[in-house]
Amino acid sequence: MATINLLPWREELREERRQEFVVGLGITVAIAGMILFAGDRYVNNSINNQAGLNDYLRSQITLLDQEIEEIRGLQRQKAELTERMTVIQDLQGRRPVIVRLFDELARTLPDGVYYNTINRLGDGISFQGVAESNNRVSALLRSLDDSEWFEGPSLQQILGTGQGGEGNGFELNVQVTTSDLEEDE
Repeated sequence: MATINLLPWREELREERRQEFVVGLGITVAIAGMILFAGDRYVNNSINNQAGLNDYLRSQITLLDQEIEEIRGLQRQKAELTERMTVIQDLQGRRPVIVRLFDELARTLPDGVYYNTINRLGDGISFQGVAESNNRVSALLRSLDDSEWFEGPSLQQILGTGQGGEGNGFELNVQVTTSDLEEDE
């Protein structure tokens, strides 16, 4: 029988398969490397884009914070101006009341009584003055009590002699009731 050696053919086939495997493995590694490179570029590009967006948002937030602070400053100015306007309107509204108050003080003052000082303390008025007699002080108290502009006159003290040794010095307090009269006008 003839002897045939099949070993070189099998050896060549194994070598050919191994080369195909190495080439396939190289191609697979190359494709995987390209996929990894492309993925890395995509992720880095996304990170850079997001960082750019974050920087843009930070700059816009800073601008908005400045605008908010400016708006708060304007609101403070508005509140201050509104408060000033209210005070001015209140003073303008009370101007006739003060005139009427002094007019009423003159009307309630009986003969023989003189005011030395008049002090306004909130809703009250404090008087210091001189009267020819205690009866004149009593007439002043009754006159103040009868007035629509005053209520609750109270005599604080009577001094024996007034200025120049004539008459009696006195101190009295009275409450002003202009709020009811202001509403009627």
